[in-house]
Amino acid sequence: MIRTRGLTKRYGQILAVDDLDLDVREGDVYGFLGANGSGKTTTVRMLLGLVLATAGDAEVLGRPMPTDARHVLPQVGALVEGPAAYGHLSGRANLALFDAMVPRSRRAGRASRVDEALGRVGLDGVDGRPVHAYSLGMRQRLGLANALLRRPRLLVLDEPTNGLDPQGIHEIRDLLLALNADGTTVFLSSHLLAEIEQMCTRVGVLSHGRMVVQEQVEVLRRPTGRVIVTTPDVERALALLPGLVEERDGERLAVREHDAAALNARLVLEGVRVSALVLERHTLEEVVLAATGTGSDRFSAGDPP
Repeated sequence: MIRTRGLTKRYGQILAVDDLDLDVREGDVYGFLGANGSGKTTTVRMLLGLVLATAGDAEVLGRPMPTDARHVLPQVGALVEGPAAYGHLSGRANLALFDAMVPRSRRAGRASRVDEALGRVGLDGVDGRPVHAYSLGMRQRLGLANALLRRPRLLVLDEPTNGLDPQGIHEIRDLLLALNADGTTVFLSSHLLAEIEQMCTRVGVLSHGRMVVQEQVEVLRRPTGRVIVTTPDVERALALLPGLVEERDGERLAVREHDAAALNARLVLEGVRVSALVLERHTLEEVVLAATGTGSDRFSAGDPP
């Protein structure tokens, strides 16, 4: 769906994006992660033909960009750097106008398309207030509604939950997952690790314009080789596991063991009461921090990213 090779963008002496090889596959919910200023938005703008690359190539939906933008963009829904809107018009009027601007868009069915898009983002009950009276969260929802007007094959979203409260973030997450289940590929640029971890199937991590990680989330969140055991019989457990307990926090023990089932059986057989037992996995935060040079020492430099 999206593929770049050596994609590079310079602004004078500033190297914003550096030799980027991006690979977004059909059906992905792809999280594009990086700190503010890492080059995420510049990359998104190059993918959509809004900024010309200094070097390298980009393909979207199998076509070169920006050369084939007129074929590609009608199949892409996008929200980049905040929603664009005419502030003196209502949200519904804005969407009707945007729909009319789409090449080969038909007047017939326009009202129903607008109503459907507003409903999907939770703005179906919005009144005729002008957009300049909207909250930031409402503006963000309106921008997402605009991206959904074309029922796109690919959604390209830059910080789509910006300005939303926790309930709004949850609703947008559910919406994006539902769209993906219906066949829409989602490319989501964000700096919110928790949201990406809950939603995405694959991630790419950008640091100072360079890709430092690109992998399936399930691969990155592999087991650490430890099991977290919670037990009221801490001293008995410690006696049974000499040299294996690496951390202790009250009734919580971090045990160096790969086989959680075998550990549980051993403890129960010896009469140790086990309140909880969980196979520990790397978090996406640990992976990102390690890849960008500030990670935990529990994420070994020898581990494959």
